[in-house]
Amino acid sequence: MDEDGTGRRNDGGNEGPTNFSSLPEGVIANTLSLTTPFDACRTSVVSRAFHAAAQSDIVWDRFLPNDLDDFISRRKPSGLNFDPIKSSKKDIFFSLCNSPLLIDDGKKSFSLDKQSGKKCIMLGARDLSIVWDDTSVYWAWESHPESRFGEVVVILKVWWLEIRGRISSGMLSPATTYAAYVVFKMRERRYFGFNIDPVDAIVGIVGSEHSMKTVCLDPYLDDTHQRRRRVTRAGSNLPMNNMSRLEEPRERHDGWFETELGEFHNDGGDDEVEIILKEVRCNDSKNSLVVQGIEIRPKINPV
Repeated sequence: MDEDGTGRRNDGGNEGPTNFSSLPEGVIANTLSLTTPFDACRTSVVSRAFHAAAQSDIVWDRFLPNDLDDFISRRKPSGLNFDPIKSSKKDIFFSLCNSPLLIDDGKKSFSLDKQSGKKCIMLGARDLSIVWDDTSVYWAWESHPESRFGEVVVILKVWWLEIRGRISSGMLSPATTYAAYVVFKMRERRYFGFNIDPVDAIVGIVGSEHSMKTVCLDPYLDDTHQRRRRVTRAGSNLPMNNMSRLEEPRERHDGWFETELGEFHNDGGDDEVEIILKEVRCNDSKNSLVVQGIEIRPKINPV
C-alpha cells in the first residue's frame, strides 16, 4: 500500500489497484472503531486517509467504556485532567490511560489499558481488608509522594499477614481475562520475613473455583545477603531449588514493584471477585513492606 492508500489485489483478480483514499472518511473511521486502540494507532501510519480517520471521535468514542459517565461522577472533586465536553475523544482516552482517575472517595483508581481499551481498577490500601491494620504496633498508615492514593499502609512488625480485596466484576470489562497484582515497595533495603518465606495468593470469582499460587514479595532477589538468608532458613515453605518457580516481583514504570497474584475470566454480570494474599505459617516477623494497593487489569499478550 503506497502513501496515498493504494494497494493491489493479491487474489489473482484483474480489477487493478484499490484506492482507499477514495473511501469516505466516515467509512474508514467506522472500520477502525471495530479494531483496538493499538490497531487504530498502528494503521494511522499506513496512509493519509487512515491517519485522518484515526483521529475521528467516531473511532475513539467506541473505545471509551459505555459507563464512563458513572466513573466520572464517582471521582474526587477537581480530579479530571480533561474537559468531558471540549476534549476530543482521543484526548480523553489517552488521559485515562496515562492519568488514573481517583474514585469512591479516593480509595480506588480507574484507568484504561492503552493497548486494548479495557478497564483497569486499583484498590487502594484503604479499600483493602488487612488483619490488624488498625493496630499501630503492627501497621502504620502514611502518605507517600509516589502513590496515587492519599495513604499507603506499612508493615512495622507482623507475624500474621493477611490482605483481602473485593471488587464487583460489573466495574470491569466483560468477556475479558484479568490478572490481579499487589503493588508495593520496601521501606528499607534490609528487611525481614519476605526474603525467607513465600506468600500464598488466591484469586477468583466468589462461589467458583479460585486460582491459587505461591508468590514472592522480595524485590531484591539478586541481593547476595538475602539469598544467604534463604539458603540458611530452616523449615521454609519451599526448598531453595524451588524458589525460582515462584511468581517474582517486577519493577513497574512508576518505580513501584508488582507481583502477579492470579487471574480470572470476567464473563460479565455483577459477581464479586476476591483477592487474598496471606502468610500465616511463619515464625519470623515481617517488616518494611509498603502496600499501595492491588491492581486489576486485563491480561494482555505482549506485542
